Amino acid sequence: MAVLAPLLALFYSVPGLCRWLARPYYPLSALLSAAFILVRKVPPLCQGLPTQREDGNPCDFDWREVEILMFLSAIVMMKNRRSITVDQHVGNIFMFSKVANVILFFRLDIRMGLLYLTLCIVFLMTCKPPLYLGPEYIKYFSDKTIEEELEQDKRATWIVEFFANWSNECQSFAPIYADLSLKYNCTGLNFGKVDVGRYPDVSTRYKVSTSPLTKQLPTLILFQGGKEVMRRPQIDKKGRAVSWTFSEENVIREFSLNELYQKAKKLSKQRDEALPEQQAPAAAGAELPNGESKKDQ
Repeated sequence: MAVLAPLLALFYSVPGLCRWLARPYYPLSALLSAAFILVRKVPPLCQGLPTQREDGNPCDFDWREVEILMFLSAIVMMKNRRSITVDQHVGNIFMFSKVANVILFFRLDIRMGLLYLTLCIVFLMTCKPPLYLGPEYIKYFSDKTIEEELEQDKRATWIVEFFANWSNECQSFAPIYADLSLKYNCTGLNFGKVDVGRYPDVSTRYKVSTSPLTKQLPTLILFQGGKEVMRRPQIDKKGRAVSWTFSEENVIREFSLNELYQKAKKLSKQRDEALPEQQAPAAAGAELPNGESKKDQ
């Protein structure tokens, strides 16, 4: 059984792994992240490289390179403690590995450092992380439709995510938000999204900064009766976001999704029960073919 469980886990992870490998972003990121290790350890590539080892072996790490790699491992472990999804874990590994590689290549040879840095910049400009394309129950707004939709039904509750496609945090949160929409969306409780990177007027209107320094993306705002009730993350006096983890549990707890869902279902049931009662008086006053109403008859 101890051997069977890991084999089953590996078997079930194969489709997801294949989807990752089918997207150029992941294999290319992995190649860039492992570039220094490949250059230093693969015999055809490592021959002739400078080294500070006492034995002069160019195909093994010296003490300073080991120190940098160990520091990289510690940073990744600390950052991944706050990661929620697999994409966040993998993204942290890729990002900090590339930073460490830049330092290692510049230390090895300034020309190799410049070449690697150029490759990273070209990769960043040409290859974007894949967007979430899974199932969801979310309405996407533009700068012209968001206010109209929020004020259309004063009894409806909306949870709206303000996001930007270039934000890694937004992309990591996308599958979590989609899953919440599938679980809690109902008549009276709706989920929406608006791309503030595409519609900057919306970010100004709802006071959501798109600057990476403020760390306000993504932002979730709860609207009731067309008015903002609460938002996460909250903003401090300096205009920066107060640290908040965008996990499914936190969103459910902070926004009281279970209570909002039960309230919306109850309100929807009351509407359905009131509809036949409103139709009954009209039916009672309907005219018969001879011109008389049922009441007159």
